[in-house]
Amino acid sequence: MAELHIIGQIVGATGFPQNSLFCKWGVHTGGAWRLLSGLKEGQTQVDVPQTGDTAYWSHPIDLHYATKGLQGWPKLHLQVWHQDSFGRCELYGYGYCHVPSSPGHHRINCGTWRPLGSWQERLAQTFVGGGPQLRSPDLIYSGADRYRLHTEAMGTVELELGIVMRHLDKYGVES
Repeated sequence: MAELHIIGQIVGATGFPQNSLFCKWGVHTGGAWRLLSGLKEGQTQVDVPQTGDTAYWSHPIDLHYATKGLQGWPKLHLQVWHQDSFGRCELYGYGYCHVPSSPGHHRINCGTWRPLGSWQERLAQTFVGGGPQLRSPDLIYSGADRYRLHTEAMGTVELELGIVMRHLDKYGVES
């Protein structure tokens, strides 16, 4: 069986309207992929930067997969949340990126977006907080009905990933 090691970190986020951010993350794969070790989802701590607008998390990612086919290559999906001074959490953005298919060290900037909602929902969000969220988070990486959503661009999440491959040359992936 071919093996894929993903070792790295979620460095942080920048470009969001406010600080005090944390990130929920997960990895989505096809049916031929089996997780041998590591956690396929997690959450960072809340970072409240004293200066600047960059939230630093340095959250580790360490995954080891085995597969019999390349279909369903791993994708990393992210949700960035803002925590206010009262401890309430508000969704600030969804994003996803493909895990690189070449071995080595990779720096990835993952753009995020969030649903806009109607003008009534935006008005309520201004005064009450909260905001529209996706009913099915699968839309983040599937793209099936995503083209029908009204969204706005948010900030960027930076990742550093080290990719180690073993026996993938049997499936046509050159390392």
